[in-house]
Amino acid sequence: MTPPRLVGLSANVQRPSKTRTLVDAVLHEAGAQTALDARILDFVDAGPGLGAAWTRDQLPTAARDVLAAIEAADGLVVGSPVYKGAYTGLFKHLFDLVDPGALAGKPVAIVATGGGARHALVVEHAFRPLFGFFGALQIPTAVYASDADFTDGALTEAGVRARAAEAGGQLAALLAHRAAAAAPVELAAAE
Repeated sequence: MTPPRLVGLSANVQRPSKTRTLVDAVLHEAGAQTALDARILDFVDAGPGLGAAWTRDQLPTAARDVLAAIEAADGLVVGSPVYKGAYTGLFKHLFDLVDPGALAGKPVAIVATGGGARHALVVEHAFRPLFGFFGALQIPTAVYASDADFTDGALTEAGVRARAAEAGGQLAALLAHRAAAAAPVELAAAE
């Protein structure tokens, strides 16, 4: 049985990144609970041409590869820093280029980072409607972390770490269940 493909996408444009650290925490927890083919990508991987492309066919190869990984994934962990009460414009731009049916029924974990607690509801008011449009299966636990939850770039706040572990566990359970349900289909196709 092929392990599910889990892609972490962080909307950071530089490294190191608190958002990437938070996405990685959920990705790592999911991978610790079930066998996964997991990878993490960010906008550094997509390159500066992402923002210049108005259509999919205008994307440079690096950005096209990030888009293809998102669409081919069995599940996602998505995260963005918060700017002015929502995810970044470049994050939205990338998802504007995603095929509308590509995420239907796929499990998605949502994370966000921001300067303070006042942005915590962004996961509910900005991210959930976006992934609802795609028909994605959003896990119940979303994770928000503020600057105070990190020390020297490491996620250190116990409550946020517990939420990241819970989100990773929920995602792993969904992916494992879906993989087990698909296994008889894979075996029958191989025969």
